[in-house]
Amino acid sequence: MPHAFTIFRAGGFDQVRLQSAADLVHLGDLDRKLWAALACPVKGLEFDERTLQLIDSDNDGRVRAPELLAAVVWACERLNDPWAISARRERLPLAAIASAKPGGAVLLGCARRVLERVGTPGATDLGVADITGASAELAKTAFNGDGVMPPGSAGDARLDQAIADILSTRTAVRDSSGVDGLDQPGLAGFVGEATAWLAWWDAGAAQAAHLPVGDRTPAAAAAVAAVGAKVDDWFLRNAAAAFDARAAAQLGRSEAEWAALAVRDLGSATVELAGFPLAGVRAGAALPLGAGLNPAWSAAIATLQRDAIVPLLGERSELTEADWRSVCGRLAAYRDWSAGEPHPAVGKLGAVRVRALLDPAVQAGLQGLFAKDREVQPEFAALGDLERLVRYHRDLFCLLNNFVALSDLYDPAYPAIFQSGTLYLDGRASQLCVEVGDMARHGLLAGRSNAFLVYADCLRAGVKRTVCAAMTNGDAHGLFVGRNGLFIDRKGQDWDATVVKVVENPISIREAFWSPYKRVVRFVEDFAAKRAAEADKASDAKLQGATAAVAVAAPGDAQAKPKIDVGTVAALGVAVGGITTALGLMLNAFFGLGWLIPLGVVGLILAISGPSMVLAWLKLRSRSVGPILDANGWAVNGNARINIPFGAALTALASLPLDAKRIVGDPYAEKRSPWRLYVLLVLVLCGATWSGLDRWIHGTWWCERLVAAPVEVPVEKK
Repeated sequence: MPHAFTIFRAGGFDQVRLQSAADLVHLGDLDRKLWAALACPVKGLEFDERTLQLIDSDNDGRVRAPELLAAVVWACERLNDPWAISARRERLPLAAIASAKPGGAVLLGCARRVLERVGTPGATDLGVADITGASAELAKTAFNGDGVMPPGSAGDARLDQAIADILSTRTAVRDSSGVDGLDQPGLAGFVGEATAWLAWWDAGAAQAAHLPVGDRTPAAAAAVAAVGAKVDDWFLRNAAAAFDARAAAQLGRSEAEWAALAVRDLGSATVELAGFPLAGVRAGAALPLGAGLNPAWSAAIATLQRDAIVPLLGERSELTEADWRSVCGRLAAYRDWSAGEPHPAVGKLGAVRVRALLDPAVQAGLQGLFAKDREVQPEFAALGDLERLVRYHRDLFCLLNNFVALSDLYDPAYPAIFQSGTLYLDGRASQLCVEVGDMARHGLLAGRSNAFLVYADCLRAGVKRTVCAAMTNGDAHGLFVGRNGLFIDRKGQDWDATVVKVVENPISIREAFWSPYKRVVRFVEDFAAKRAAEADKASDAKLQGATAAVAVAAPGDAQAKPKIDVGTVAALGVAVGGITTALGLMLNAFFGLGWLIPLGVVGLILAISGPSMVLAWLKLRSRSVGPILDANGWAVNGNARINIPFGAALTALASLPLDAKRIVGDPYAEKRSPWRLYVLLVLVLCGATWSGLDRWIHGTWWCERLVAAPVEVPVEKK
């Protein structure tokens, strides 16, 4: 029999309710088409990011339905009662760990060791903070299961020095505490390289020419190579001076060059000084090995004397060119042989030290260190699983109620993980606020939600964030760009909010009812303002024209009397008659309804407000959270509707407290005038007398004659 899930309906949206351990165990049997969402981002949510990273097995920054199912299965296998995750507790009871299941005993033992590490061995539960503290302490120990041995971790001076020498020949590995060390593959690589280098050394050392001074030959060759080009250059300069004595001064650098160097701090001019000859240039002179040397080369020459000249020639205070050639000649065989040296980094340790590092006792000691580290590896591996279990026990059910179903969105007790806070603006509080990274990109898709959206930039202590708030109650009269408000995040911190973008959509049917009248009033206001401005402009023009005419008129000119235009009077009479006739027909039809007059009023109102109300109703019933979340990287699978009752719950309007005391009387209240009553009385009076008045107007002899007889309009001669 397939498992029977419970379906609940909230806001016109059918969702699965997780209400038992069996629901969690059989979650994989639930049709994916019934999931509220199929994917969500790891970042940007009011949810522990580390938990989402543990669920995100492929580390692509998104949690998908299969990964969430795998996390649920993993947690169910390690808990005695999978339904324990529904409590959303910060700490995991030790009794909840399924010690009888595979791996459970290791987890339970690791949990007890963690509690011992943090100093609470008798505790019956543990939290994420305990594991974090224990991990930091364990990582500092010599044997922490990471397979890396830093220098100084062995507790044996000989082995610690061996680790340091081996690390000098290769790249170190960073251990869990952040210290560089040697791992087992690195040790194996060194053994192979050292063995190859020692075989090469032993084969060449059998020939005496390769090692004229034994094991000290590599150091002698290195000392000669360090100064060889400079010594050759100095002897060549002496030979040139012997060829022509005039060149000696120039070969030792000119006075101008010495003058330029003299004005500088020689401590900062070491590079320039090193470019000068080793010593003063003199024909046939020997190179001094002490006094008289260029200070920039004194250390290198001292090393040459110690490592090459004394072993090969004996003590010398100066070096002739013949002696120099002798030293280079005796090391020539070694230079040729060392050109094929394998792994020179190992060779820097010297044959004696390489043999000591390859000694079986040293190698056995190093392998013993790695063996001890492997012994505690299961504890550290279990520490990672223990952290995962504690986090899943605390957070997994919350994620399910925002993924498999949007239960938290429709439950006032638990805000959804995508709700970033509350925006207070224009006497209302919107709780459906989501964090937005790219406002322009978000608005392209979020506008399809058919909800009235407000984008606000929020600032606090120099930090800026942008939120998108859905206004689902009230009206749009006070919502415009530039309006300031207050944003309270989930941590209770307050942010200054400024509206930077508005996506207009209907908010309520009540607003749609009044919108035609508001548009008419707005049109009349705009038209009246425009006409008033035009009239004022025309009046100014006439006044200026009249002033100019008076100024140029003759004093004796008499003003011509205006003549009455009979045609104009007749036209006005016809117009008045037509208007009164039309008005009479309308009033006759209206008052002719009798007791159906209220229905006529309702019909008139519906004719005006009905279309806008219908359009608003169609949009309000299609409002959805889906596009708002999809624009943030979600994959919402269901029609997460925002119907009118749910919208009223998401956006609360300002209301007086129930226990508030009102002080009656407003000293600045506007005085009410009975103009509405006067208008009503006039309309009733007009309706009652209009029939007789209409007959009387159209029956008078002068009106009939005025309408029937042609009117002669005299043409005034110019």
